[in-house]
Amino acid sequence: MAHEDRAQNAVENLSQEDKNEILNNFQNFQDYLGNKVKQGERLGLSEEALTKAAKRVADYLADKEEPRNREEYLLKQLWLVADEENKKPLANTLVKLADQTN
Repeated sequence: MAHEDRAQNAVENLSQEDKNEILNNFQNFQDYLGNKVKQGERLGLSEEALTKAAKRVADYLADKEEPRNREEYLLKQLWLVADEENKKPLANTLVKLADQTN
């Protein structure tokens, strides 16, 4: 299974309680994503692989989860109006933001 598939599956398989804890506060979301980026880096994933995983997670969140704060609302709106070509740099920016968080 590709790393980006595992990233999406990890998010999908979180309990509702865990999702709420991560998504209710944007700082918690950044911390969670930052921890996952660090984990991917330790596994030797390239920036491109991390970006693909972030894109898969963002696709899932935009499709399946309602934003729980204004930062997530803004991210969702940006994601929904972006075409596939624009989603890659957005996902890469999220990875960089998360990487700087931790």
